[in-house]
Amino acid sequence: MDSDALRFFEELSNSSGPSGFEKETLELLRRYATPYSDSVYGDKLGNLFFEKNGNKKGPCVLVPAHVDEIGFLVTAVNQAGYLNFTQLGGWFDQVLLGQRIQVMTKKGVVKGLIASKPPHVMDAEERKKVVAKDKMLIDIGASNKEEAEAMGVRIGDAVVPESSFRVLTKKAFKDGKEAGERKIAFGKAFDNRASAFMGAELLRRLSEERIMHPNRVVVAGTVQEEVGARGAKTAANLVKPDVALVLDVGISGDVPGIEPQQAPSKIGGGVEITVFDAMMIPNQPLKELAISLAEENKIPYQLGHSTGGGTDGAYIHTANIGCPTLNLGVPVRHIHSHIGVLDLGDVESGIRLTIELLKRLDKKTVESLTT
Repeated sequence: MDSDALRFFEELSNSSGPSGFEKETLELLRRYATPYSDSVYGDKLGNLFFEKNGNKKGPCVLVPAHVDEIGFLVTAVNQAGYLNFTQLGGWFDQVLLGQRIQVMTKKGVVKGLIASKPPHVMDAEERKKVVAKDKMLIDIGASNKEEAEAMGVRIGDAVVPESSFRVLTKKAFKDGKEAGERKIAFGKAFDNRASAFMGAELLRRLSEERIMHPNRVVVAGTVQEEVGARGAKTAANLVKPDVALVLDVGISGDVPGIEPQQAPSKIGGGVEITVFDAMMIPNQPLKELAISLAEENKIPYQLGHSTGGGTDGAYIHTANIGCPTLNLGVPVRHIHSHIGVLDLGDVESGIRLTIELLKRLDKKTVESLTT
């Protein structure tokens, strides 16, 4: 992963693109990936597709990665100049208070923070309870409604976390012994900019390294996944894939309080091959092919699952008459918060395994997935 690629990852992570407002992120993706694509096109919902032809008569392999992040939407500007909001995607109330945000207005970005009344004026019972989202407000420094509106804020404006990308290079240890170095990235929207980056890097390597693949690859930057995988539906209808490799993130279970059976993957353990989630059981021959290729090519991998969520694969695998589908993920700590943590080695493992799958998915192999 060279410096240009890492810089692009940083731009993707820092960009503002909550569900329904993905334009900035999609434009970054378009600029980076277009030179490595044979054709670029979109649909009427906002998905962006990058096609790379290996064999036009071969099967169509859809590689979607959603670009939207969780965020908020302004629902009211009150008389005191504070903003009421609702969520775009799933937020846990406890991660919100005191966090910096950015309001995407018609006049540009307005910065603020999420606040509530301070504990000093709460009674004893109130202080024992978690403050719910509907009791929180966004403070942008206004003192009345007119000031807030003069700053450009209005109902329907999107709100995103304010957080910046950084990379930590540190010594790695295994079984108490030093084992080289690791690069750990911190940043917002790793769900799912990490996988959008993987899709773009996939195209770059197929192109620059002239990697042969017996199929037609369509990498998709999909929209509105966090509010119901809406982009996946139109993407599947347009592309009509023969097989799909969904790129997303996994929940890293190496956080105190998480039991191994709840989330077996961890950062630094390699790409996650998802054996099931709440909305999809993968095609079993495709899953076994991914495992065998990872082992054959010495690509670090781990088997993961999620009982509390789904991905774009939920709708792609049931689209049309059905589509063999597998989720490949990057384990991330603290997803659906203002900042996540991942190991760049896992991103690299995901790119490598996806390329190996693309090299193997010829017509005969794809047909065998549903025989």
